[in-house]
Amino acid sequence: MAVGGFSSRRLARVQGLLERHVESGFVPGVVAVLARHGEVHIESTGHLAFEGPGSRTPMAGDTIFRLGSMTKPIVAVCAMTLVEDCTLRLDDPVDDLLPELANMTVLVDPHGPLDDTVPAARPITLRDVLDGTLGTGMVPAEPGTVPIADALDALVYPSPDEWIRQLGALPLVHQPGERWMYDTAANVAGVLIARATGMSFGDAVRERVCKPLGMTDTAFSVGGESIGRLATAYERDNATTGEPVVEDAPDGRFSRPRLFESGGGGLVSTAQDYLAFASALLAGGTYGGERVLSRPAVTLMTSDHLTPAQKAVSGFWPGYFDAISWGLGMSVRTRRTHLGPSVGSYGWPGFYGTVWYNDPAEDLTAMVFMQRAHAGDQRLPMWQDFWTTVYQAIDD
Repeated sequence: MAVGGFSSRRLARVQGLLERHVESGFVPGVVAVLARHGEVHIESTGHLAFEGPGSRTPMAGDTIFRLGSMTKPIVAVCAMTLVEDCTLRLDDPVDDLLPELANMTVLVDPHGPLDDTVPAARPITLRDVLDGTLGTGMVPAEPGTVPIADALDALVYPSPDEWIRQLGALPLVHQPGERWMYDTAANVAGVLIARATGMSFGDAVRERVCKPLGMTDTAFSVGGESIGRLATAYERDNATTGEPVVEDAPDGRFSRPRLFESGGGGLVSTAQDYLAFASALLAGGTYGGERVLSRPAVTLMTSDHLTPAQKAVSGFWPGYFDAISWGLGMSVRTRRTHLGPSVGSYGWPGFYGTVWYNDPAEDLTAMVFMQRAHAGDQRLPMWQDFWTTVYQAIDD
């Protein structure tokens, strides 16, 4: 029997897979969402925490999770709403709104001293910010081995204005447009959006994305009675005694308003909320009768924006961009390598094990939500098992 384009018998394997992750002690609970042909299946198992009050609260569609880097696509959509109303233009320099990033210098040697620089060949544009080619970002390196990596890691986040001032005081790692670099661009986008709208970044995201889509639990902090729905986040590694280590409890840093609202990974949300966001993109920018973006804008965001030359020198390891690329705020699949997302699928995972992809060719949205540090790494065998289990259930 097929349900919403899935085999009901094979779809049951998804629940079994989730239960194995809980029974193994990897996470206390997990939620998965599969939506296809207008049918939505929410599979959940376990509880919000290993111990304490959350250990008695079942995981559900309205459980609140830290999104980590799944914040980035929401930020990009918010920025694109400003492009659509002509407040911003993709190829205009950001200098007017971000003077801290005007007249930048660039390292002669990305691994060399910070004072050995040349002028930037051109200004940074909004397109550079959204496709990750602005010239700075995460530099994986052992502490003390690469000066710019140490300097970027030392940045503090007292306020958006102070953070962008610190970033602008450092040289770029590469020339604008030369390479894709991860993470920092989304925080730059947040500061840019705040200044372009004249409101806080959080307010801009709420007014331009969350409110139209009915995403009532998506914000940069959790307050009031909603705290009881916030899942506990755990460190990647257990204690030497074998017990899970709490990385952030419900009364931790996400329980208070944030001075720096991070576009790179600061939002919390629910499976239900993020499904509204994902569904709007899959439907060409509209959900529940509300249009957030035009269909052409969604097509632009979910297209491959990196050139072969950029891909050849970018990524976290050699060959990183062999089968994926980057659109605006999210990855785009360019080659199908496993039983999983089709060419043209787009989305992104998060640090704590939140994962989302839309597959337009299959009219499919797939998401998983859990809270274990580094669990969003798609190289983990658990994720290949998940995608295999999802795609083998497709039946039409």
